[in-house]
Amino acid sequence: MKIQLKDERVKAASLAVFMSLAAVILILKFTETNLSWKMISAVQVRFLLLGLVLHAFSWIFYAVRLKLLASLAGHEISFHLSLISTLASNFLAALTPSSAGGEPLRIKILADDGMSYGSATAVAVGERLLDSIFFVSSLALFLIFSDFLTGFGLKIGAFFVILLILILTFLWQLVNRPERVAGLLLWLKKKTGNRPIIFSLEREIWLFREAGIQLARETLRRTPVMAALTALIWMSDFLVPSALLVGMGAEPKFLLSITSQIILAIIAILPLTPGGSGVAELSMSYLYSMFVSPALLGPLVILWRAVTYFSNIVVGAAFAGASLNCMKKR
Repeated sequence: MKIQLKDERVKAASLAVFMSLAAVILILKFTETNLSWKMISAVQVRFLLLGLVLHAFSWIFYAVRLKLLASLAGHEISFHLSLISTLASNFLAALTPSSAGGEPLRIKILADDGMSYGSATAVAVGERLLDSIFFVSSLALFLIFSDFLTGFGLKIGAFFVILLILILTFLWQLVNRPERVAGLLLWLKKKTGNRPIIFSLEREIWLFREAGIQLARETLRRTPVMAALTALIWMSDFLVPSALLVGMGAEPKFLLSITSQIILAIIAILPLTPGGSGVAELSMSYLYSMFVSPALLGPLVILWRAVTYFSNIVVGAAFAGASLNCMKKR
């Protein structure tokens, strides 16, 4: 079983890496390949390291936010556990569409630490909602201030707003119309012959609701802190391409680059490919082609993906393995 699980992770990682590399090769086909490799080798190492440090800061800020959210939901966790959870879930997120694999592992780690599955799920949902609200609000601001009104970005933003509204509507129904959920659970009990799993599911749903209400109330009271942490998480990552551009002797193009990164972050949430592999590279190539020299486009995409994606796989793999081993022992 252990060997089979390891083989599945290797296959998933191989598929994600293959799709990413295939997209990079396709991009290089439309640029001068020899010049691209020359630019990569000539990039200033200090700015490449700066990109890695910025990405590492996103891990740290994410761990701080996770620790705070767990605390607001009524469960204290150490920063060490929060960081391990963040790094381990990053690995599975990089291998699954919509980065959906990260949440179940984070929920399991929190549950193994003594948190109910319902409360842990509420924390994971809270993380996604904070990110989603940040994406919508920041995209609107940066599209205006950067004057980067691409039809592509507007369509992605509009679709994401509709999706966010649907999610918020469902959560509102769960909080304000619990009788509907109770009716559905009663129907499930009758259909399944009162199986124990339905009672367990019912318990976790109500725990999720209670934790969600408490979390929403406490988060609203700490809106500035939560907003700042969420902004720090993503802005750390969004500044990576600008650091790489400076390392290649070009202008950082902060406003245009950050606007493009917000659009790319939203695309990555859509359930298209594992970790957005292939789609992320091609989308970045399209967006950055509007303000970055063609000679820099291939190297920028390669280095950006290495810093923000492959590092998640490499660093996260060790922590994911350790986390899965710990879960098996419990």
